[in-house]
Amino acid sequence: MNNLEELITDINRFEAIIANWDESQRCVAVGLKSAIEALHKAALTNLIKSLKKENISALRQAVDDEIVYAVLLYHDLVKPPLSERIQTALAEVRPSLQSHQGDIELVAIKLPDTVEVKLIGSCSNCATSTLTLTQGVEQAIKKYCPEITKVVAVNNSSTVSSNSTAISTDLYWVKAATLDQIIENRIFAVRVNNHDVILCKQGDNISCYRNSCSHLGFPLDKGKVDKGIITCSAHEFQYELKTGECLTVPDISLHSIEVKVKHDNVYIKVAN
Repeated sequence: MNNLEELITDINRFEAIIANWDESQRCVAVGLKSAIEALHKAALTNLIKSLKKENISALRQAVDDEIVYAVLLYHDLVKPPLSERIQTALAEVRPSLQSHQGDIELVAIKLPDTVEVKLIGSCSNCATSTLTLTQGVEQAIKKYCPEITKVVAVNNSSTVSSNSTAISTDLYWVKAATLDQIIENRIFAVRVNNHDVILCKQGDNISCYRNSCSHLGFPLDKGKVDKGIITCSAHEFQYELKTGECLTVPDISLHSIEVKVKHDNVYIKVAN
């Protein structure tokens, strides 16, 4: 049985051959390739739908296979690993830092929502380092990794200290809705202090999450809710609303936000 590396080598070999053909021949080959890929993506999408309904554990087990994962990743049916997406974000801001004799490196990923980074070179003691993190690094990481909400700068010993710069600000309880606005098996979407969130109710339990699918960050409020499970309208990733757990791919749960109810009002804990 061929492994992933051998299969990719074969593909690259044929692509190199096609690159030497004349334009009309290349167009035919590329058109055929695109048609086959579209067919495969449609088949895989339908297969994932069936497995999610009938045997979610089998789907999770299948995604653990490197060849299956590689093909799903190629068709944008799963996200790249979190570490890879973070490195992509850092690579985006690195040229700007290097132009000022600085740089940045990833220190740690602390699931479910925190990344630790270290500014090095001139950026480590620059008076505008906090601004650099807030407007550059944090924005880039959140663009590629919507499940990350905290980006923390650590000192030169690569450990968090009391003087570390945390981009996240203090959290406060803010009113988000009244109890009568949140209906069983429906999503209530609201913007609170520049945070887009969804609220949902199952029995006496009220949950709150960022209005962002953990797959590619699409809004969840247009998704379909059935039996306590929400399905993203973009790529049909499913989440358990009571826990935020992703039922399609493990380890990419929704970002949960703390909730409390007082005098028929629903409050959530967010940054100002």
